[in-house]
Amino acid sequence: MAAPRSVVVEAGCWVLDRDVEKNADSPSEKKLKADRFPLSRWEFAAALGVFLVFSTGLVCIYLTMPTAEYELLKFPRTLSDLRSLKDHLAIYAQLHPAKFILGYCSTYIFMQTFMIPGTIFMSLLAGALFGVVRGLFLVVFNATAGASSCYFLSKLIGRPIVNWLWPEKLRYFQAEIAKRREKLLNYMLFLRVTPTLPNLFINLASPIVDIPFHIFFFATVVGLIPASYITVRAGIALGELKSLKDLYDLKTLVLLFLIGSILLLPTILKRKRVYE
Repeated sequence: MAAPRSVVVEAGCWVLDRDVEKNADSPSEKKLKADRFPLSRWEFAAALGVFLVFSTGLVCIYLTMPTAEYELLKFPRTLSDLRSLKDHLAIYAQLHPAKFILGYCSTYIFMQTFMIPGTIFMSLLAGALFGVVRGLFLVVFNATAGASSCYFLSKLIGRPIVNWLWPEKLRYFQAEIAKRREKLLNYMLFLRVTPTLPNLFINLASPIVDIPFHIFFFATVVGLIPASYITVRAGIALGELKSLKDLYDLKTLVLLFLIGSILLLPTILKRKRVYE
């Protein structure tokens, strides 16, 4: 009689396992997984460590700069704040150009690395203080450096964050990248020039979908030039700018998509030849 009892016990365990698996796939369990913090302990510790290193460096640069009216050195949130900051920093930048540029670059790269909104104000400030040529160089340099830092940070801890925040968008991006592997640089240039996908998402998702860093880097350097030029040039006439929406009106968007379409043309032509 021992054998049948064993069979019953095993059958009971099997049913229990089936119930556990069923409950694990239930909607409530899926919702719990979706709401759970996406980073493990070591990933969170790594992200916090990188953030503290960057923050410490930024604070050290700030403290070693010449004595100034620190209360006026607040980050702008409106165009009015930006105009006031520009008037204050114009003299400061002339008296201490090297230390000012070091502080400017550190702030810009820090914001870009950790996805802190407001870099558009930094770009406008570059145009207002340095003009088109130097301002454009500064913006492209800092935006590329910050995007590269964000790329490597995402390579370290980004996958659970992106899967948590943008699961559908990530799947779409991965599918598009898979279709364009042979002409990946052209597609990345198109994405950088046009506002098809946010730059924040591109920076975070690129290492996850296995975009090589050299392609990411070159596409960032070249692809950010048109939009950066528009922003820097607007910074020269900062007093006339009424809203950030004025930066990208319909005419500007059409121009950016036209440039992006030209960059994407080799990919389109190759796919057409393949279908023929």
